[in-house]
Amino acid sequence: MADPRTLFVTGASSGIGAAVVRQAARPGLTVLVHFSGNLSGAEAVAAEARDRGATAHLLQTDLAYPDRVAPMIAEAAAMTDPALPLDFVNNAGVVDSKGTITDMTPERLTRMFNVNVISAILAARGAVGLMRRRGAGGGIVNISSVAARIGSGNQYLDYAASKGAIDTFTLGLADELVAEGIRVNGVRPGIIDTGIHGKGGEPDRAARFAPNLPMGRAGTADEVAQAVLWLLSDAASYTTRTILDVAGGR
Repeated sequence: MADPRTLFVTGASSGIGAAVVRQAARPGLTVLVHFSGNLSGAEAVAAEARDRGATAHLLQTDLAYPDRVAPMIAEAAAMTDPALPLDFVNNAGVVDSKGTITDMTPERLTRMFNVNVISAILAARGAVGLMRRRGAGGGIVNISSVAARIGSGNQYLDYAASKGAIDTFTLGLADELVAEGIRVNGVRPGIIDTGIHGKGGEPDRAARFAPNLPMGRAGTADEVAQAVLWLLSDAASYTTRTILDVAGGR
């Protein structure tokens, strides 16, 4: 992304989203740092992006409420130069505590699918609208999970199902947009050492799983971010409708 452009990242106050912003930040880039409740994390990420020469704006929205996505997109439009191409990283997501099918209550499933599927699809819809106004194509990367491929039975069945929906959405959206010069791809991280495990009640999960992984270690947010930014770059100009595993062979 050498030319002036805009990068919009949801869930960018920590973990993979924050790593994408940090690695992408450079002079000429305007980055929208979306967050839900972690204001201090978002401010730190934005400050680091500015230190690297980027223009950074904070964008707060709780994606557990899908009706808040449209106002978020309107705010994003007001914050950015409509003459600049735009790329979008659909990263925001939640996980719940470890559980089985008996733990899948309507309340748990509603929260999971509101954030991970409904708001993600609506956010992509809004980003496509912004791209179409610019008429310059663009790139979308949806963050999925290896859980979509393995199912995560007895652990995170609902999370896996939500990410399976994102995989399918990625393929279909790529088909819809390819003729417009908008490339749509996905990244499926494996066990990555980020704070999301703590939010699911297992802060030591990455370290616990590491010895049993093919590479013998968990991945890092930076390693996932590198894959995301490659998919958005000109180096991947002939790549769309692709879901890339960043999972250490898992």
